[in-house]
Formats: sequence, C-alpha cells, structure tokens
Amino acid sequence: MIDAIAFKYRTGTPWMDLPERFGSWKGAHSRLRMWAIDGTWERVFAALLAEADAEDDLDWVVSVDSTIVRAHQHAAGARQKGPRPASRTIMPSAGPAAD
Repeated sequence: MIDAIAFKYRTGTPWMDLPERFGSWKGAHSRLRMWAIDGTWERVFAALLAEADAEDDLDWVVSVDSTIVRAHQHAAGARQKGPRPASRTIMPSAGPAAD
C-alpha cells in the first residue's frame, strides 16, 4: 500500500491509472484516506523524524523561487479581454451642498 501511495504522488498519476502491480487503486486510495483520518500518517512521520534526529541525520533546507510560486495573470489584477467597463457614475451626496 505504501509503495502504491508513494508511486501515485511521485508520478502525479490519477488513482485509476495506478499500475496493477500495486493492487486495487480503490484499496490504496481508501487506505490513504483512513490513515489520514485516524492519524496514522502523523505518527509515522513523527517516528521517522525522531529517529532521524536521534541519529543526527536531520538537515532542513528550504528554498522558494519566485518563478515557481507565481499567480495567474488574472489573479494579479491584469485587465481581461473585452470592452472596458464604463466609469463609475458619481451619485450626488445626500448631505448638504458645499458653498
């Protein structure tokens, strides 16, 4: 099951295209969901981190590149195709007029 889950996330393949050597894709998917819900993954990762830390084999490296973390042009406020919207009409204030 772990090999099937790792293969799916390593390759980005849809669940239904999981190779037959891993067994039923439905079984792997449901096992992943059950382990996520009951906290099995958190316990496995905590144990692996504790073991790596005890062996002094833990090295954290984080790299963020702005060329990878980019917003789509429309999310950044770029003008979309089509006619420009009419400018806003200014409504008169309900307050007293200025002299």
